[in-house]
Amino acid sequence: MAVGLFGGAFDPPHLGHVAVVQAAKDAFGLPRLTVLVSAAPGHKGVDAPAEARVELARAAFPGEEVRLDPYPRTIDLLRAMRFDDPLFVIGADEFCDFPAWQEPDAVLELTRIAVATRPGFPPERLDAVLRAVRQPERVVFFDIEPNPAASREIRSLAAAGKPLDGLVPPAVAALIVERGLYRGD
Repeated sequence: MAVGLFGGAFDPPHLGHVAVVQAAKDAFGLPRLTVLVSAAPGHKGVDAPAEARVELARAAFPGEEVRLDPYPRTIDLLRAMRFDDPLFVIGADEFCDFPAWQEPDAVLELTRIAVATRPGFPPERLDAVLRAVRQPERVVFFDIEPNPAASREIRSLAAAGKPLDGLVPPAVAALIVERGLYRGD
């Protein structure tokens, strides 16, 4: 049985993330999935502290294992943690950046990549990435419905004190308000 892994900054986690996890579990018959909250992502900054983002992820993904990922790069995590038959779940946009990841071919030696694709996503962008890696057979695709939620927009709305209905799970919205996250004051 494959171990599903879903990593990210989750700054904050939103309904798009939740939909990807559920679709991956359904597509690959995964009873559970491990959510890995990047302590310090190597490719972007974060607004909320790691502990707060872990708490938000636990609220967004009840019933899933949520862990703090102390490694800035996926390859470092995979080398250190040694998962049994891992399936690393990412979105199509992230997959298009996969050749720029630290040691992408080594990543594919240690895990299969499951790419969430939405209707209308240009297949030629995905094909270009497959041509750029040594083991394209280690990449699998699954479909998701489009979701307009974006963490940057959610942070902006939260900073303005606006409601986050329809963008984040209710438990996440409550924690953002309760903890005063993304307020900037």
